[in-house]
Amino acid sequence: MTAVLGADVVPALAEALPEHVLVTDPARVESYRHDRAMFCPAGTPLAVVLARETAHVRHALRTASRFGVPVVPQGALSGLSGAANAIEGCIVVSTSAMTQVLEVDTANRLVVTQPGIYNADLSRAVQAHGLYYPPDPSSWEFCSIGGNLSTNSGGLCCVKYGVTTDYVLGLEVVLASGEVLRTGRRTVKGVAGYDLTRLFVGSEGTLGVITEATLLLRPAAARPRTAAATFATVRAATDTVAAVVARGHVPSLLELMDATSIRAANEHLRSDLPDDCAAMLVWQSDSGGDVAVREVAAIGAVATEHGATDVVVADDPAEGEILLAARRCVLTALEAYGTTLVDDVCVPRDRLGDLFEGIDRIAAARGVVIGTVAHAGDGNSHPNVVFDATDALQAENARLAFGEIMDLGLALGGTITGEHGVGVLKREWLEREVGPVSLAVHRAVKAALDPDGILNPGKVFSL
Repeated sequence: MTAVLGADVVPALAEALPEHVLVTDPARVESYRHDRAMFCPAGTPLAVVLARETAHVRHALRTASRFGVPVVPQGALSGLSGAANAIEGCIVVSTSAMTQVLEVDTANRLVVTQPGIYNADLSRAVQAHGLYYPPDPSSWEFCSIGGNLSTNSGGLCCVKYGVTTDYVLGLEVVLASGEVLRTGRRTVKGVAGYDLTRLFVGSEGTLGVITEATLLLRPAAARPRTAAATFATVRAATDTVAAVVARGHVPSLLELMDATSIRAANEHLRSDLPDDCAAMLVWQSDSGGDVAVREVAAIGAVATEHGATDVVVADDPAEGEILLAARRCVLTALEAYGTTLVDDVCVPRDRLGDLFEGIDRIAAARGVVIGTVAHAGDGNSHPNVVFDATDALQAENARLAFGEIMDLGLALGGTITGEHGVGVLKREWLEREVGPVSLAVHRAVKAALDPDGILNPGKVFSL
């Protein structure tokens, strides 16, 4: 059936797409089958559209709508939930080649960009104008803005600056029909009509394909001052986090690494982070001058009060960068130990200790290694389950441990995903979190915008 359909669809795509935009060679198509998630099925696309402009996306969606072919939007394929995984016989629409920064407006502190640009590249582009784009996932060097928008990504600076949706003023979105919808505006304030911009942010490609974004910027922050504290127990570190928040301190970054993560980062970077502790907190202040000195010292005092074995303030920016590099590299570093299954559970900040202790119990019961890092300042943790994928028992125990961590997060009043999205990996847990009424509303919105169900079908929830 796919071959018969392809005989019609591929020529129809080729009618209005340049040769270099349409990919059908099986060897090249293979590389567009899946993102970085484990345990998520992936099919083989009928064709891949490497869009360079909105017109290419429009034609792809018109063609898909005409023939009833599913469409899977893709960005940098750095996702961790299977949301970008191809469906058998689908058209993949990749925006990875749409990397232009279209405008930087310093007077209104905004940037207009295509979705394929990497987060770090956009950040550097606006920094050249004295401006700052705060959302910074750990994968910022290889994740795209379009992917960040699709999953409403956060990052290391969320504790002070918020998540992606807080910086989206407007979007250009191609709907399933091929029509182009523009949402939002360039003004800071504006409440005319429904907030369609926020509807599309976090929708994981199920409602439309984002082809342009207008993003809010901030004035460039001061060079951050960095410090770290080590602890004999993870509970002491998480109690410190809760106390820091309760006392009104607002660092620009507050990250936690457990012993497994510290050891992996050390080996990966060949660094000399302390490896005789149970946990390490890293924090920053970008307030500048004496204010930053006082903020960093105040958090250090809280850490000492809660049993920190050592508190160190980085003497220079290079030392601070080493600490941040260690935190950012953990996922890659843990891959040296085996296959990784990355969880993404967010709980109230005063329940972080319960979450970490519960994760340790799950790891022991299932006989798997779990290295956990957290954007501790906002309660978002990333437990990384490490296992031997060639060992069927280990793989099954890893899968079970993953689910038990999500169950634990929900039991603690949390959510199954803070920033990675639902995709395929977490679909079965969504209804448990949001409930049947909310899920019915999700389906109604989907049906209104994508009546034939061609956009990323089977992702986030079943139709």
